[in-house]
Amino acid sequence: MLLCLAVVFQGCRVSRQPTITHDELVRRTQEIMDATAPGIPEPWKKYFAEDAMYFDEKGRAMDKAALLKDVSPLPKGFSGSIKVLNAKSNILRDTAVLSYDLDETEIVYGQELKARYHGTDTWVQRNGQWQIIAGQMLRYYEDPAPGANNSADYKNYSGTYELAPTITREVFIAGQDLMVQRAARSAETLIPEAQGIFFRKGVEGRILFRRDAAGKVDALIDRRNNEDIVWKRIS
Repeated sequence: MLLCLAVVFQGCRVSRQPTITHDELVRRTQEIMDATAPGIPEPWKKYFAEDAMYFDEKGRAMDKAALLKDVSPLPKGFSGSIKVLNAKSNILRDTAVLSYDLDETEIVYGQELKARYHGTDTWVQRNGQWQIIAGQMLRYYEDPAPGANNSADYKNYSGTYELAPTITREVFIAGQDLMVQRAARSAETLIPEAQGIFFRKGVEGRILFRRDAAGKVDALIDRRNNEDIVWKRIS
């Protein structure tokens, strides 16, 4: 019998092995990220397919043309770097999925900023060339920097707030902290961000205290993604 070699006889059915490795996917992804801050488009052109779909952390859906148009150098006074971390892959014959974290450092006129993202890219081999046909980027939530703790004003916020009959929330002072609690739930610390604006550790959104025309607090506003849930003050 003749040995059947897929590389010679196209009609032979053999179990083909992937022609790209995990390390190579990570290397290419790091190459793309290294080109981001200086705005070098070549890696993006090379590694993204012409029919690629890309969804970024801002919620934008872009084709390759829009993605390349978005690649531009950081402005004067800005610099930065992005490191690919915690990469995981699932590589099949002609398809590979790479999931990874990004650790971004940005320097703005000498001040350092940090951000973390999570990306997932789908690579496909066509005509011997591996390219990304779909990518999605998400940003990890980070708490804002705490503001001044104006505990003297906390007594103005203390009270009971109602969302609906029998659905209430208590705001009270515990030591130097302002707390909020719903029935049968654990109390949470309200961390000040600015005057009358608070956040809870690890919870996206803000808690605001609304004042009426006379300057008295009349409602607690639970703001999430620019949508407000209003809890009316009842005591």
